[in-house]
Amino acid sequence: MTTLISADNHIALFALLCAICAIVIFLEQNYKWAAKITGCIMVLLITLVLSNLRVIPESASAYDFVGNYLVPMALPLLLFKADIKSILKDSGRLTILFLIGAVGTCVGSVIAFLITSGHIHEAPKFIAMITGSYIGGGINFVAMADNYGASGTTVATANVADALTMMFFFFALMVIPSIKFFRKHWLHPYEDKIAEVTAKEDGTKAATSAGAYWGKREISLFDLAFEIGLALVIVAAATPISEFFSTTIPTSNFVFNFFNALLGSKYLIITVISVALATIFSDKLSKIGGAQELGTYFIYLFFATMSAPVSIRLLVGDAPWFFVACMIIVIINIVFVLLGAKFMHFGIEEAMVCSNANIGGGSTAMALAIAKNWTELIIPGLLVGTLGNVIGNFFGILIGTLFGA
Repeated sequence: MTTLISADNHIALFALLCAICAIVIFLEQNYKWAAKITGCIMVLLITLVLSNLRVIPESASAYDFVGNYLVPMALPLLLFKADIKSILKDSGRLTILFLIGAVGTCVGSVIAFLITSGHIHEAPKFIAMITGSYIGGGINFVAMADNYGASGTTVATANVADALTMMFFFFALMVIPSIKFFRKHWLHPYEDKIAEVTAKEDGTKAATSAGAYWGKREISLFDLAFEIGLALVIVAAATPISEFFSTTIPTSNFVFNFFNALLGSKYLIITVISVALATIFSDKLSKIGGAQELGTYFIYLFFATMSAPVSIRLLVGDAPWFFVACMIIVIINIVFVLLGAKFMHFGIEEAMVCSNANIGGGSTAMALAIAKNWTELIIPGLLVGTLGNVIGNFFGILIGTLFGA
Protein backbone atom coordinates (compact mmCIF):
# COMPACT_ATOMS: atom_id res chain seq x y z
CA MET A 1 0.00 0.00 0.00
CA THR A 2 1.29 3.45 -0.97
CA THR A 3 2.44 5.81 1.78
CA LEU A 4 3.28 9.49 1.76
CA ILE A 5 6.94 8.68 2.49
CA SER A 6 7.91 5.53 0.61
CA ALA A 7 9.99 2.75 2.15
CA ASP A 8 12.88 3.38 -0.25
CA ASN A 9 13.07 7.11 0.59
CA HIS A 10 15.60 6.38 3.30
CA ILE A 11 16.78 9.93 3.95
CA ALA A 12 13.31 11.43 4.28
CA LEU A 13 12.13 8.59 6.50
CA PHE A 14 15.15 8.72 8.80
CA ALA A 15 14.93 12.52 8.92
CA LEU A 16 11.31 12.28 10.08
CA LEU A 17 12.17 9.75 12.80
CA CYS A 18 15.02 11.93 14.09
CA ALA A 19 12.81 15.03 14.02
CA ILE A 20 10.10 13.24 16.02
CA CYS A 21 12.66 12.16 18.63
CA ALA A 22 14.05 15.70 18.91
CA ILE A 23 10.58 17.22 19.40
CA VAL A 24 9.60 14.61 21.97
CA ILE A 25 12.81 15.03 23.96
CA PHE A 26 12.25 18.79 24.04
CA LEU A 27 8.68 18.33 25.28
CA GLU A 28 9.70 15.76 27.91
CA GLN A 29 12.38 18.03 29.34
CA ASN A 30 10.29 21.20 29.41
CA TYR A 31 6.66 20.23 30.09
CA LYS A 32 5.40 18.22 33.05
CA TRP A 33 2.52 16.64 31.11
CA ALA A 34 5.02 15.29 28.58
CA ALA A 35 7.36 14.03 31.32
CA LYS A 36 4.47 12.08 32.84
CA ILE A 37 3.75 10.37 29.53
CA THR A 38 7.52 9.81 28.96
CA GLY A 39 9.40 10.45 25.76
CA CYS A 40 9.58 6.84 24.58
CA ILE A 41 5.82 6.41 24.79
CA MET A 42 5.22 9.67 22.91
CA VAL A 43 7.61 8.58 20.15
CA LEU A 44 5.87 5.22 19.93
CA LEU A 45 2.39 6.77 19.75
CA ILE A 46 3.35 9.39 17.15
CA THR A 47 4.87 6.86 14.75
CA LEU A 48 1.98 4.47 15.43
CA VAL A 49 -0.50 7.13 14.27
CA LEU A 50 1.63 8.12 11.26
CA SER A 51 1.90 4.50 10.17
CA ASN A 52 -1.83 3.83 10.48
CA LEU A 53 -2.56 7.06 8.55
CA ARG A 54 -0.23 5.78 5.79
CA VAL A 55 2.25 8.62 6.19
CA ILE A 56 5.16 6.25 6.82
CA PRO A 57 5.56 2.60 5.72
CA GLU A 58 5.15 -0.43 7.96
CA SER A 59 8.65 -1.69 7.11
CA ALA A 60 11.74 -0.06 5.67
CA SER A 61 15.52 -0.39 5.53
CA ALA A 62 15.79 2.65 7.80
CA TYR A 63 14.02 0.70 10.53
CA ASP A 64 16.35 -2.28 10.01
CA PHE A 65 19.38 -0.02 10.35
CA VAL A 66 18.23 1.11 13.80
CA GLY A 67 17.63 -2.46 14.98
CA ASN A 68 20.76 -3.99 13.46
CA TYR A 69 23.28 -1.30 14.38
CA LEU A 70 22.05 1.39 16.75
CA VAL A 71 20.28 -0.84 19.30
CA PRO A 72 23.32 -3.10 19.91
CA MET A 73 25.48 0.05 20.25
CA ALA A 74 23.08 1.54 22.82
CA LEU A 75 23.82 -1.16 25.40
CA PRO A 76 27.58 -0.58 25.83
CA LEU A 77 27.07 3.19 25.66
CA LEU A 78 24.67 2.98 28.59
CA LEU A 79 26.95 0.63 30.53
CA PHE A 80 30.24 2.55 30.30
CA LYS A 81 29.72 3.79 33.87
CA ALA A 82 28.60 0.43 35.26
CA ASP A 83 31.62 -0.06 37.53
CA ILE A 84 30.68 -3.07 39.65
CA LYS A 85 33.11 -2.07 42.42
CA SER A 86 31.50 1.35 42.81
CA ILE A 87 27.99 -0.07 42.63
CA LEU A 88 28.64 -2.55 45.44
CA LYS A 89 30.59 -0.03 47.52
CA ASP A 90 28.34 3.02 47.21
CA SER A 91 24.92 1.39 47.05
CA GLY A 92 25.68 -0.64 50.17
CA ARG A 93 22.67 -2.28 51.76
CA LEU A 94 20.34 -1.24 48.95
CA THR A 95 21.95 -3.88 46.73
CA ILE A 96 20.52 -6.67 48.89
CA LEU A 97 17.04 -5.19 48.82
CA PHE A 98 17.31 -4.59 45.07
CA LEU A 99 18.19 -8.27 44.47
CA ILE A 100 15.20 -9.33 46.56
CA GLY A 101 13.09 -7.17 44.29
CA ALA A 102 14.65 -8.84 41.23
CA VAL A 103 13.60 -12.23 42.60
CA GLY A 104 10.12 -10.80 43.15
CA THR A 105 10.01 -9.71 39.52
CA CYS A 106 10.90 -13.23 38.37
CA VAL A 107 8.26 -14.81 40.63
CA GLY A 108 5.73 -12.28 39.36
CA SER A 109 6.68 -13.06 35.76
CA VAL A 110 6.05 -16.77 36.28
CA ILE A 111 2.66 -16.13 37.89
CA ALA A 112 1.73 -13.56 35.22
CA PHE A 113 2.63 -16.00 32.45
CA LEU A 114 0.55 -18.80 33.96
CA ILE A 115 -2.47 -16.52 34.29
CA THR A 116 -2.32 -14.53 31.03
CA SER A 117 -0.34 -16.55 28.46
CA GLY A 118 -3.46 -17.92 26.78
CA HIS A 119 -4.59 -14.39 25.97
CA ILE A 120 -1.29 -12.79 24.89
CA HIS A 121 0.32 -12.99 21.47
CA GLU A 122 3.98 -14.07 21.75
CA ALA A 123 3.55 -14.49 25.51
CA PRO A 124 6.98 -16.09 26.18
CA LYS A 125 8.76 -13.26 24.33
CA PHE A 126 6.68 -10.64 26.13
CA ILE A 127 7.42 -12.15 29.55
CA ALA A 128 11.15 -12.32 28.79
CA MET A 129 11.10 -8.66 27.68
CA ILE A 130 9.16 -7.40 30.67
CA THR A 131 11.24 -9.47 33.13
CA GLY A 132 14.44 -7.87 31.86
CA SER A 133 12.80 -4.45 31.93
CA TYR A 134 11.40 -4.83 35.45
CA ILE A 135 14.83 -5.67 36.83
CA GLY A 136 16.77 -2.83 35.26
CA GLY A 137 14.74 -0.58 33.03
CA GLY A 138 14.14 0.11 29.35
CA ILE A 139 17.50 -0.92 27.90
CA ASN A 140 16.88 -4.52 29.03
CA PHE A 141 13.42 -4.40 27.42
CA VAL A 142 14.97 -3.36 24.12
CA ALA A 143 17.71 -5.98 24.34
CA MET A 144 15.25 -8.81 25.03
CA ALA A 145 12.85 -7.62 22.32
CA ASP A 146 15.63 -7.72 19.74
CA ASN A 147 17.16 -10.89 21.18
CA TYR A 148 13.93 -12.85 20.75
CA GLY A 149 12.75 -11.09 17.61
CA ALA A 150 9.47 -9.87 19.10
CA SER A 151 7.03 -8.41 16.62
CA GLY A 152 6.28 -4.70 16.46
CA THR A 153 2.76 -5.37 17.72
CA THR A 154 4.07 -7.15 20.81
CA VAL A 155 6.64 -4.44 21.52
CA ALA A 156 4.14 -1.60 21.05
CA THR A 157 1.39 -3.27 23.08
CA ALA A 158 3.83 -4.10 25.86
CA ASN A 159 4.94 -0.47 25.92
CA VAL A 160 1.40 0.86 26.17
CA ALA A 161 0.58 -1.61 28.95
CA ASP A 162 3.84 -0.76 30.68
CA ALA A 163 3.09 2.97 30.48
CA LEU A 164 -0.32 2.48 32.09
CA THR A 165 1.21 0.28 34.77
CA MET A 166 3.90 2.85 35.47
CA MET A 167 1.30 5.50 36.24
CA PHE A 168 -0.22 3.35 38.98
CA PHE A 169 3.20 2.18 40.11
CA PHE A 170 4.76 5.62 40.55
CA PHE A 171 1.64 6.87 42.29
CA ALA A 172 1.86 3.93 44.72
CA LEU A 173 5.54 4.57 45.45
CA MET A 174 4.83 8.22 46.23
CA VAL A 175 1.86 7.44 48.48
CA ILE A 176 2.87 4.26 50.36
CA PRO A 177 5.40 5.97 52.69
CA SER A 178 2.67 8.31 53.97
CA ILE A 179 0.00 5.65 54.54
CA LYS A 180 -0.63 5.04 58.22
CA PHE A 181 -0.39 1.24 57.97
CA PHE A 182 3.09 1.34 56.43
CA ARG A 183 4.31 4.07 58.76
CA LYS A 184 3.21 1.93 61.67
CA HIS A 185 4.82 -1.34 60.57
CA TRP A 186 7.94 -0.15 58.72
CA LEU A 187 10.82 2.11 59.70
CA HIS A 188 10.82 5.54 58.02
CA PRO A 189 14.09 7.30 58.99
CA TYR A 190 14.28 9.57 55.95
CA GLU A 191 10.73 10.83 56.36
CA ASP A 192 11.47 11.49 60.03
CA LYS A 193 14.57 13.44 59.11
CA ILE A 194 12.62 15.57 56.63
CA ALA A 195 10.12 16.38 59.33
CA GLU A 196 12.96 17.73 61.48
CA VAL A 197 15.07 19.54 58.90
CA THR A 198 13.80 22.06 56.35
CA ALA A 199 15.23 21.26 52.92
CA LYS A 200 17.15 24.04 51.20
CA GLU A 201 16.44 24.98 47.58
CA ASP A 202 18.94 26.64 45.27
CA GLY A 203 16.36 28.18 42.93
CA THR A 204 17.64 26.33 39.85
CA LYS A 205 15.01 23.64 39.57
CA ALA A 206 14.42 22.31 36.07
CA ALA A 207 10.94 22.20 34.57
CA THR A 208 10.82 18.39 34.85
CA SER A 209 12.93 15.60 36.38
CA ALA A 210 13.94 14.60 32.83
CA GLY A 211 15.14 18.16 32.25
CA ALA A 212 17.18 18.02 35.45
CA TYR A 213 18.71 14.64 34.64
CA TRP A 214 19.55 15.42 31.01
CA GLY A 215 20.85 18.94 31.58
CA LYS A 216 23.73 20.38 29.55
CA ARG A 217 27.05 18.59 30.04
CA GLU A 218 30.56 18.99 28.66
CA ILE A 219 31.19 16.67 25.72
CA SER A 220 34.31 16.80 23.54
CA LEU A 221 34.88 15.59 19.99
CA PHE A 222 37.25 12.94 21.34
CA ASP A 223 34.54 11.71 23.72
CA LEU A 224 32.17 11.06 20.82
CA ALA A 225 34.84 9.45 18.66
CA PHE A 226 36.09 7.22 21.46
CA GLU A 227 32.72 6.01 22.79
CA ILE A 228 31.23 5.31 19.36
CA GLY A 229 34.38 3.46 18.31
CA LEU A 230 34.55 1.42 21.51
CA ALA A 231 30.84 0.57 21.36
CA LEU A 232 31.23 -0.73 17.81
CA VAL A 233 34.31 -2.77 18.75
CA ILE A 234 32.39 -4.38 21.62
CA VAL A 235 29.44 -5.22 19.36
CA ALA A 236 31.77 -6.56 16.66
CA ALA A 237 33.56 -8.80 19.19
CA ALA A 238 30.37 -9.98 20.91
CA THR A 239 28.66 -11.15 17.71
CA PRO A 240 31.08 -13.99 16.74
CA ILE A 241 31.53 -14.97 20.39
CA SER A 242 27.77 -15.41 20.84
CA GLU A 243 27.51 -17.26 17.52
CA PHE A 244 30.25 -19.66 18.66
CA PHE A 245 28.41 -20.52 21.88
CA SER A 246 25.03 -20.84 20.17
CA THR A 247 26.42 -23.35 17.67
CA THR A 248 28.63 -25.23 20.16
CA ILE A 249 26.41 -25.70 23.22
CA PRO A 250 23.77 -28.43 22.69
CA THR A 251 20.08 -27.91 23.47
CA SER A 252 19.25 -31.45 24.55
CA ASN A 253 17.87 -30.48 27.97
CA PHE A 254 16.75 -27.39 29.90
CA VAL A 255 20.17 -26.67 31.44
CA PHE A 256 22.02 -26.85 28.13
CA ASN A 257 19.25 -24.95 26.41
CA PHE A 258 19.46 -22.17 29.01
CA PHE A 259 23.23 -21.78 28.65
CA ASN A 260 22.87 -21.92 24.89
CA ALA A 261 20.36 -19.06 25.03
CA LEU A 262 22.39 -17.18 27.65
CA LEU A 263 25.85 -17.36 26.11
CA GLY A 264 24.41 -17.36 22.60
CA SER A 265 22.84 -13.95 23.19
CA LYS A 266 24.99 -11.18 21.78
CA TYR A 267 23.37 -8.80 24.26
CA LEU A 268 24.57 -10.85 27.22
CA ILE A 269 28.09 -10.94 25.76
CA ILE A 270 27.93 -7.18 25.08
CA THR A 271 26.86 -6.66 28.70
CA VAL A 272 29.71 -8.77 30.10
CA ILE A 273 32.38 -7.08 27.97
CA SER A 274 31.01 -3.58 28.67
CA VAL A 275 30.79 -4.09 32.43
CA ALA A 276 34.27 -5.65 32.54
CA LEU A 277 35.73 -2.64 30.74
CA ALA A 278 33.71 -0.20 32.86
CA THR A 279 35.07 -1.85 36.01
CA ILE A 280 38.69 -2.22 34.92
CA PHE A 281 38.94 1.23 33.32
CA SER A 282 36.44 3.04 35.53
CA ASP A 283 38.66 6.12 36.00
CA LYS A 284 38.86 6.74 32.25
CA LEU A 285 35.38 5.69 31.12
CA SER A 286 33.61 7.59 33.90
CA LYS A 287 35.04 10.83 32.51
CA ILE A 288 33.87 10.24 28.95
CA GLY A 289 30.91 12.49 28.19
CA GLY A 290 27.96 11.82 25.89
CA ALA A 291 27.66 8.03 26.14
CA GLN A 292 24.45 8.12 28.19
CA GLU A 293 22.95 10.70 25.85
CA LEU A 294 23.82 8.79 22.68
CA GLY A 295 22.65 5.46 24.06
CA THR A 296 19.34 6.92 25.21
CA TYR A 297 18.81 8.64 21.86
CA PHE A 298 19.26 5.32 20.07
CA ILE A 299 16.60 3.82 22.35
CA TYR A 300 14.19 6.60 21.35
CA LEU A 301 14.82 5.75 17.69
CA PHE A 302 14.18 2.07 18.43
CA PHE A 303 10.73 2.82 19.82
CA ALA A 304 10.02 5.04 16.82
CA THR A 305 10.68 2.15 14.43
CA MET A 306 8.94 -0.58 16.44
CA SER A 307 5.46 0.96 16.36
CA ALA A 308 5.38 1.47 12.57
CA PRO A 309 4.12 -2.07 11.70
CA VAL A 310 1.45 -2.06 14.40
CA SER A 311 -2.28 -2.05 13.76
CA ILE A 312 -4.18 0.16 16.23
CA ARG A 313 -7.05 -2.35 16.18
CA LEU A 314 -4.78 -5.21 17.28
CA LEU A 315 -3.05 -2.97 19.80
CA VAL A 316 -6.28 -2.02 21.58
CA GLY A 317 -7.54 -5.59 21.49
CA ASP A 318 -4.48 -7.14 23.16
CA ALA A 319 -3.49 -4.36 25.56
CA PRO A 320 -5.75 -5.28 28.56
CA TRP A 321 -4.12 -8.67 29.09
CA PHE A 322 -0.65 -7.18 28.72
CA PHE A 323 -1.65 -4.64 31.35
CA VAL A 324 -2.87 -7.38 33.71
CA ALA A 325 0.45 -9.21 33.34
CA CYS A 326 2.45 -6.05 34.05
CA MET A 327 0.35 -5.24 37.12
CA ILE A 328 0.82 -8.74 38.54
CA ILE A 329 4.60 -8.47 38.20
CA VAL A 330 4.74 -4.97 39.70
CA ILE A 331 2.55 -5.85 42.69
CA ILE A 332 4.59 -8.96 43.51
CA ASN A 333 7.82 -6.98 43.17
CA ILE A 334 6.57 -4.39 45.68
CA VAL A 335 5.45 -7.13 48.09
CA PHE A 336 8.87 -8.83 47.96
CA VAL A 337 10.71 -5.55 48.53
CA LEU A 338 8.43 -4.54 51.40
CA LEU A 339 8.85 -7.92 53.10
CA GLY A 340 12.62 -7.76 52.60
CA ALA A 341 12.72 -4.29 54.12
CA LYS A 342 10.58 -5.41 57.04
CA PHE A 343 12.67 -8.45 57.97
CA MET A 344 16.02 -6.68 57.50
CA HIS A 345 14.89 -3.50 59.28
CA PHE A 346 15.28 -1.25 56.23
CA GLY A 347 13.32 1.96 55.89
CA ILE A 348 10.15 2.18 53.81
CA GLU A 349 11.95 4.84 51.75
CA GLU A 350 14.72 2.39 50.82
CA ALA A 351 12.10 -0.15 49.79
CA MET A 352 10.37 2.33 47.49
CA VAL A 353 13.63 3.42 45.84
CA CYS A 354 14.73 -0.19 45.27
CA SER A 355 11.38 -1.19 43.80
CA ASN A 356 11.55 1.86 41.55
CA ALA A 357 15.09 0.94 40.48
CA ASN A 358 13.82 -2.55 39.58
CA ILE A 359 10.77 -1.55 37.61
CA GLY A 360 11.71 1.85 36.21
CA GLY A 361 15.50 1.83 36.21
CA GLY A 362 18.11 3.98 37.93
CA SER A 363 17.06 7.35 36.53
CA THR A 364 13.47 7.03 37.78
CA ALA A 365 14.69 5.79 41.17
CA MET A 366 16.83 8.89 41.37
CA ALA A 367 13.87 11.03 40.31
CA LEU A 368 11.74 9.52 43.08
CA ALA A 369 14.43 10.20 45.68
CA ILE A 370 14.72 13.79 44.45
CA ALA A 371 10.95 14.31 44.41
CA LYS A 372 10.58 12.96 47.97
CA ASN A 373 13.71 14.80 49.17
CA TRP A 374 15.43 11.57 50.26
CA THR A 375 18.80 13.06 49.34
CA GLU A 376 20.92 10.23 50.77
CA LEU A 377 19.18 7.74 48.45
CA ILE A 378 19.66 9.61 45.17
CA ILE A 379 23.05 8.14 44.18
CA PRO A 380 22.44 4.65 45.66
CA GLY A 381 19.15 4.47 43.77
CA LEU A 382 20.89 5.34 40.51
CA LEU A 383 23.64 2.79 41.19
CA VAL A 384 21.39 -0.18 41.97
CA GLY A 385 19.41 0.69 38.85
CA THR A 386 22.66 0.41 36.92
CA LEU A 387 23.19 -2.99 38.51
CA GLY A 388 19.79 -3.91 37.08
CA ASN A 389 21.02 -2.99 33.60
CA VAL A 390 23.78 -5.55 34.13
CA ILE A 391 21.76 -8.47 35.49
CA GLY A 392 18.38 -7.85 33.84
CA ASN A 393 19.26 -9.62 30.60
CA PHE A 394 20.39 -12.71 32.53
CA PHE A 395 17.01 -13.05 34.22
CA GLY A 396 15.16 -12.15 31.03
CA ILE A 397 16.86 -15.02 29.20
CA LEU A 398 16.22 -17.35 32.16
CA ILE A 399 12.48 -16.64 32.06
CA GLY A 400 12.45 -16.71 28.25
CA THR A 401 14.12 -20.12 28.22
CA LEU A 402 11.76 -21.43 30.91
CA PHE A 403 8.72 -20.65 28.76
CA GLY A 404 10.24 -21.43 25.37
CA ALA A 405 10.59 -17.92 23.93
